[in-house]
Amino acid sequence: MKRVKLAIKTGFGFGITSAVITTLGLMIGLNAGTNSKLVVIGGILTIAIADAFSDALGIHISEESDKKNTEKQVWAATLSAFISKLLFALTFLIPLLLTNLTTAIFINIGWGLLLLGVFSYLMAKTRAENPFKVVGEHLSIAFLVIIITHYFGLWIATLFA
Repeated sequence: MKRVKLAIKTGFGFGITSAVITTLGLMIGLNAGTNSKLVVIGGILTIAIADAFSDALGIHISEESDKKNTEKQVWAATLSAFISKLLFALTFLIPLLLTNLTTAIFINIGWGLLLLGVFSYLMAKTRAENPFKVVGEHLSIAFLVIIITHYFGLWIATLFA
């Protein structure tokens, strides 16, 4: 049972991290390139579904490659990754449905950084690591993704405008 709980934690951690980074990156890039609320909503819905399946399959294959894992552990990690990725990615729709695009982008950046920061902090505490170092590292990567996808979205818009 302990190894199944660990498998669920693995899938959950992968799912929440991927949901935040992938969804923020997609959202920021699409906003910069199109400034269209409909396009951003469509992108989030698409990524929530397609990437949840993709990530779940990736975790599934990764867990299967470890001969120590039972079939139950493999499926626990797979389902945990799928559900957490899907649900957390979909939470980014809420501000888009309730506010204008610019406000929603800022709310979602805050929401994503909060999710990533809290998860990173809890993970660091569980592993008896310096939480400030772990949180700082993970949030730095998230900021990098935000900056790169923003400018990449602007660049794409110049290519196709």
